[in-house]
Amino acid sequence: MYVMHNSEYPLSCFALFENGPCLIADANFDILMVKLKGFFQNAKANKIESRGTRYQYCDFLVKVGTVTMGPSARGISVEVEYCPCVIANDCWNLLMEFMQSFMGNHTPGIPSVFGTKHDSIYSPADTMVQYMELFNKIRKQQQVPVAGIR
Repeated sequence: MYVMHNSEYPLSCFALFENGPCLIADANFDILMVKLKGFFQNAKANKIESRGTRYQYCDFLVKVGTVTMGPSARGISVEVEYCPCVIANDCWNLLMEFMQSFMGNHTPGIPSVFGTKHDSIYSPADTMVQYMELFNKIRKQQQVPVAGIR
């Protein structure tokens, strides 16, 4: 289970399960997890976060952040939201065009979370799932393969 926070939703705490649901609780969820430390191990060494700047351009919200693990930077995150639209699939082409204007050929493909939410309302939990996927990808890149000794 991953416990995540988002500065856009300061009173909420997100608990994500690997390939499972996302629980949205109030900020006191962390205190509950401390009391349940006999059942859940806190992996401080795996703490990863994205901190950066939030920009607004017309109806678009863009957040650019540096992803860090411990004291070192591991990557860059770019989050783009088209504020008037709540059905993500309805505005994906517009989002792609906007991202291509400043990311060029580094524009990502359609996120996997869109595949399961064809015409449903996009929620903050969907954003957190995407961050979890990004963080897991960055963690896997940092793992050094062990060479066999003969």
